[in-house]
Amino acid sequence: MNPAFFQQIENILHTERVDAYRQDGADPKLTLARYMLNMALSESLYPTLQFAEIALRNAVHRELAARCGTHAWYDSPRARLTLWQQDKVTEAKATLRRNRKRLTSGRIIAELTFGFWTGFFNNAHARTGIGSFLSRSAFPHAPAAEQYQSRLDRRWQDIRDLRNRVFHHERILHWRDLDVRHQAILEIIAWMSPELHDLAKPLDRFVSIRNGGLNPWIAELQNNWPQP
Repeated sequence: MNPAFFQQIENILHTERVDAYRQDGADPKLTLARYMLNMALSESLYPTLQFAEIALRNAVHRELAARCGTHAWYDSPRARLTLWQQDKVTEAKATLRRNRKRLTSGRIIAELTFGFWTGFFNNAHARTGIGSFLSRSAFPHAPAAEQYQSRLDRRWQDIRDLRNRVFHHERILHWRDLDVRHQAILEIIAWMSPELHDLAKPLDRFVSIRNGGLNPWIAELQNNWPQP
């Protein structure tokens, strides 16, 4: 591969980021191929991660609205929000006010972070009972053995960890359990909505990219930026 091309890429991406892909002394071509594969894998996970986040948010919203008798359940003591979650609701409202938007339940719900929603399955909500309630009601298609707050908490923490690494452009191609994590996302979507799972499948390119490995990216680099 053209060394001048690699040097320019390294300059713009920053040496420290590129170094994450050549820790074993890989040559420039293999280093960039790894970088490109990592980016493609991250991109391929976007649809399933997005569907999982949206499905969780809407399922929790639906169930807590029914439990509390209001779409503004986040203001109801029956929702048993933790202090941290209450702060997140306050921040969401403040953001909407700054942007001069009306405080509707839909806007407030959309403003809340992924961590807010996964937080319903942590130990704090094991004590409030909300975690157990949602583990059954928000995942109607899950096997009975999986409808436990502690099991769902572990699953959502794994998904959240992967999501954060993907969204922050960090390296994931070296994860040996990446295929398992990808399957777990699809599975938890199916537990909330089999229909959404079916919709996600034609958008999901993860398996083909993972199975393709490095060779397509090495060939792309060699064909477009050959050694002078």
